Amino acid sequence: MSDGAIRRLRLGSGLVLFAYILSHLINHSLGIISLDHAEAGLRLAMKVWHSLPGTVVLYGAAAVHFLLALRTLALRRHWRLPLIEVVRLASGLTLPLLLIGHVMATRMTQVLFDIPQSYGRTVANLAVSGAEGWQLALLAPGWLHGCLGLWITLRRQDWARRARHALAAVVAALPALAGYGFHRMVAEATALMPAGLPPAADQRVLLAAWHSNLVRGYIALILVAIIGGQIYQRLVARTAATE
Repeated sequence: MSDGAIRRLRLGSGLVLFAYILSHLINHSLGIISLDHAEAGLRLAMKVWHSLPGTVVLYGAAAVHFLLALRTLALRRHWRLPLIEVVRLASGLTLPLLLIGHVMATRMTQVLFDIPQSYGRTVANLAVSGAEGWQLALLAPGWLHGCLGLWITLRRQDWARRARHALAAVVAALPALAGYGFHRMVAEATALMPAGLPPAADQRVLLAAWHSNLVRGYIALILVAIIGGQIYQRLVARTAATE
């Protein structure tokens, strides 16, 4: 596959993931108004991302982006990178962690336990598990990764350079608004916990086990890509030196 095709695949899959994270940040921001407004935003987002085409596009993009990231890690000959690339790479590696946590808190509860999805339920689940801060901490690097990727692509455009200060303000403001909205939703959802919003303790244990295994598998793949890539590069260099 040509370098141009790989760049287009990376950009296309990245834009899908960027749209997914953007929709989450906007939904979280609606929590500033009320949990009901966030629920309305969630219903709209679910029509897109939980439809068959949306599911195929989202998880297909995640798989493509992840495989391309593994390819980049495996083929990298050195790690002397510009700061912007270091930040983009480090933040991008959190995207699968975000998706794993999100899938555990939403879709897996529906698949395994037939629990309908809602913002109130999801936020309550995260509050009970103590993972609400972790979820927000993962959204921010994912957002940063997408913004840096777009900036690297667009920075040679005149309009992008002229608007860079306004764009930087949006990059900083949206996660802050989302964090405040999420905090407001946690307060509302916590009040609903006695109504039985979170899964039972045994269900949470099962979800935690799934989450732990998936995270371990993801980290193992990253290590295999890095170590295997370095071994491959050394073998290639040694072969070239002996010819």
